Amino acid sequence: MTGNRDAARRFDRAAKGLGKRLFERVVRISDEIKCGAQEIRLRVNRPVAVYTAEQVFFIAADGRAITEPEAGRTLTASQRDIADCFQNLCSYSVYSRQNEIRQGFITLQGGHRAGLSGSAVYRNGEVYNIRDISGVNIRIAREILGCADELIACIRENNCGILVCGAPSSGKTTLLRDTARQLSTVCGMKTTVIDERGELAGVFGGIAQNDLGMSDVLDGFSKTDGIMQAVRCLSPDYIICDEIGTAREAELIEQSLNSGVKIIASMHASSAEELLRKPQGEALLKTGAFGRVAFLKSRKSPGEISELMSGEVLLRGKGGRNINDNGRRSFSGSYDFQKGNKQNTIF
Repeated sequence: MTGNRDAARRFDRAAKGLGKRLFERVVRISDEIKCGAQEIRLRVNRPVAVYTAEQVFFIAADGRAITEPEAGRTLTASQRDIADCFQNLCSYSVYSRQNEIRQGFITLQGGHRAGLSGSAVYRNGEVYNIRDISGVNIRIAREILGCADELIACIRENNCGILVCGAPSSGKTTLLRDTARQLSTVCGMKTTVIDERGELAGVFGGIAQNDLGMSDVLDGFSKTDGIMQAVRCLSPDYIICDEIGTAREAELIEQSLNSGVKIIASMHASSAEELLRKPQGEALLKTGAFGRVAFLKSRKSPGEISELMSGEVLLRGKGGRNINDNGRRSFSGSYDFQKGNKQNTIF
């Protein structure tokens, strides 16, 4: 029950990014739906939608969550609502959040993240701003203690870096949070978290809102600057970062490996084939930094690992698997990381 209350409170805190009118209506939905919610989506002149892994809910005039919009009786986001939400997300100082806005998102207290849609403004060939905001997607950050048990077991046995791959909303960031917590406390490893977008630690006023244990947090650092800062000044055993992929990041990861530092990171790729189709995916594997690659299931089974593979074998076979006699995919024959009925659901 405590976990459910915490999940509902996290939904309410994320919903505070909405404007006042929408917030007062959205927080009236049941705690059961709040616990399963992954996103709150606003689109101008369209019904407000709350997405779970399985369903989409709308808000009726009486505050009920319904699965089919009712014409004229469903909470709808007006252009004014979108504008109020955007100002609220920026703490009424749009200029101070300009760096985030040009990247298409705003990070909220607690590590929640609001994605923006609108019209791009280009300067010198790059997106400089987003104007005429027409939609907002608030992604709700979850914290599930113990969800990284399998990854920690793999790290302990193999003493290696891990690349966590999955589709959007498959639980990559939540898994990295608990990995940082356990590495720095249970395992006693010096761990540095590079939190470029503020989603991992959710730092607010210098204090991490999420439990990363004894990790050192480099909040707001780019991954390239953060990796260099960590290696030079913090002497970590492990560096953890989210959503890597540029050529420069691959180069710095290789340098950190040569300095004796191991990397745990995530990347958007829902399968081995998709990972290897990406030039940056192959480049990252070639660094030798990732002894294991974990592939997560879909957003319908958030946080669950479908395959855990040898990075070396994956690269050598360009997608080939180690397959044992019963046809199961494995990396060493010593683990089966299917979670089965384990109650570590991640939203």
